[in-house]
Amino acid sequence: MSAGINLLIESTSDIDLKEIAKKVKSGIRITDEECLKLFQKGELAFVGTLANYIREKLHGDNTYFNRNFHIEPTNVCVFSCKFCSYSRLYAHKEEGWELSIDQMVDIVKTYDNKPITEVHIVGGVHPKMNMAYFIELIQKIKAHRPNLHIKAFTAVELDYMFRKAKLSVEEGLQQLKDAGLQSLPGGGAEIFHPEIREIIAGDKVSGEGWLRIHEVAHELGMHSNATMLYGHMEKYEHRIDHMSKLRSLQDKTKGFNTFIPLKFRNANNDMSHIVESTINEDMRLYAIARIYLDNFPHLKAYWPMLGRQNAQLTLSFGVNDIDGTIDDSTKIYSMAGSEEQSPSMTTEELVNLIKQSKRKPIERDTLYNVINDYSEISVFN
Repeated sequence: MSAGINLLIESTSDIDLKEIAKKVKSGIRITDEECLKLFQKGELAFVGTLANYIREKLHGDNTYFNRNFHIEPTNVCVFSCKFCSYSRLYAHKEEGWELSIDQMVDIVKTYDNKPITEVHIVGGVHPKMNMAYFIELIQKIKAHRPNLHIKAFTAVELDYMFRKAKLSVEEGLQQLKDAGLQSLPGGGAEIFHPEIREIIAGDKVSGEGWLRIHEVAHELGMHSNATMLYGHMEKYEHRIDHMSKLRSLQDKTKGFNTFIPLKFRNANNDMSHIVESTINEDMRLYAIARIYLDNFPHLKAYWPMLGRQNAQLTLSFGVNDIDGTIDDSTKIYSMAGSEEQSPSMTTEELVNLIKQSKRKPIERDTLYNVINDYSEISVFN
């Protein structure tokens, strides 16, 4: 493992990049200025080698996935984010969908007697789907399947819920936790820096508000994920500012499980004039995120957004998790023109995808406890 990084250090002529590579080998945190140098000067092979070194130091060849499904209660939303291809404004709600509590519980019941471990619930911000509504939903899911882990609600949804219910963040999260909410997804982070956030998502919770909600969740014993929407109007400095805020909060709480870069897709939204990032730039972003976010245990590539083959490629650029089975139950990225228009993979397909990359497929639960090691298994249940 160290042979590759030693050769990289010896062969690198750029003094700045050489020093960064030495720090990575020694396990020393890089600075924001050094991260900027990686974005500006680091070739794909260079950052990829460093990221893979860190990935294998942390996890070896282990590559994680889980058996999960998504429920999207509605795509009706009071907000109008320019990058979003998914939501329909409440004023035009006839173009969207709204699921009842019973309909969502019925979705859960379709997975009875199947080895699913997690339900992921996110959607638009609907004014009629309030705290009481979602508390009842969580309670009914838990009553039906107590061992199913409920990961639900972005900080954007939570902020709206709490303000409408006139609850503090602490009060609101405690009530949801008491009802059965166990962890938070990472959505709604977009780009924290107000210079960009005010343009692309100015009417929803601020970056500071997003971070505050996740900090309180961590204080209450709930883990969460973190995301960053990249490849649109942001500059390298905005990406670094975003990751710096996440790294600082993780230093404080240690409550984040994984970081998930989310590629901007330009179909059917108000930013369709922006050209999407190249695969080369995608891989560089994943690699640099792995190098910079030294206190995040995991880096995830969300395969429905990238596509199967590109997600497979990220496993050489620092990524050690490719999400889960999904089971054709998410529309957020397919509506934006992602590679996967019917995002569903069986466990066998996920395992084979990982094995093709010469990595070890490990089924995990939401908190990264190992359920099955498929590296030597050829029989699927």
